[in-house]
Amino acid sequence: MSLDLPTPRGTLTADRPLDSLTWLRVGGPADWLFQPADAEDLAAFLAALDPGVPVFPMGVGSNLIVRDGGIRGVVVRLGRAFNGVEIADGVVTAGAAALDAQVARRAADAGLDLTFLRTIPGSIGGAVRMNAGCYGSYVADHLIDARAVTRDGREVVLTAGDLAFSYRHTQVPDGWVITQARFRAEPADPDALHAKMVDQMARRDASQPTRERSAGSTFRNPAGFSSTGQADDTHDLKAWSLIDRAGLRGHSWGGAQMSEKHPNFLLNTGGATAAELEALGELVRRRVLEDSGHDLQWEVVRVGDFAEEP
Repeated sequence: MSLDLPTPRGTLTADRPLDSLTWLRVGGPADWLFQPADAEDLAAFLAALDPGVPVFPMGVGSNLIVRDGGIRGVVVRLGRAFNGVEIADGVVTAGAAALDAQVARRAADAGLDLTFLRTIPGSIGGAVRMNAGCYGSYVADHLIDARAVTRDGREVVLTAGDLAFSYRHTQVPDGWVITQARFRAEPADPDALHAKMVDQMARRDASQPTRERSAGSTFRNPAGFSSTGQADDTHDLKAWSLIDRAGLRGHSWGGAQMSEKHPNFLLNTGGATAAELEALGELVRRRVLEDSGHDLQWEVVRVGDFAEEP
């Protein structure tokens, strides 16, 4: 893509393949990959960038399928300048590039309970944007506010009300880049918190294909959550059970497969294309709809252009 782009202090790379930056290891190139030096560099770049150029913020690629044709415009990926974690007066402040697991461990060291983040793959920016949750706790339960840089380069603070949390979703405008978040957490004994996280990891490893190439849960659970993302104990309908009932546990398409261990995990068994992964996911959606009447919705984010018509 030929563009007259601003000159940042950070790193700007043309035609950067994105497959190595996603957990599924698929995807074509971004026209441009921008890794800002700091928040001021990010703000200045976006302020000077042609408003017609699309901007896509990308975390560590744990919940993402980049299509084989790649992404048009600028992909923003935050690095070391955005991964700090600070704790004071019961508040955990984390950069958007900090890993969820790192934040959970640092909070536990300080005697603060953010243990729900320990088993969530990815970074804090993605966790906020997706209202990530586990074991009955969600980002919405703990977030004080988040900082972001808007598409036109303004730095803003977003409250929980601004984000309008719902199940696996927030209302962050396209092109806005979350740079930091602040969380409140209940105090607890550090040793007990670390023991709790060890138990959580063991439970996860026993039930999920953690050693396989996946992007976590593929589809949202169709029921069991309120509009704010809170667990609703009156329902217990899970996407994996619908997939299993439709006979698709272990089903494959090219190099893509629904996990034998947990059928709501879409795997790259080796050499899969993004098109094969997405095609298998759409086949699962069709079969589940035919079998049970439930229209599964993707939890994995799919972006970019197809290499050819699907």
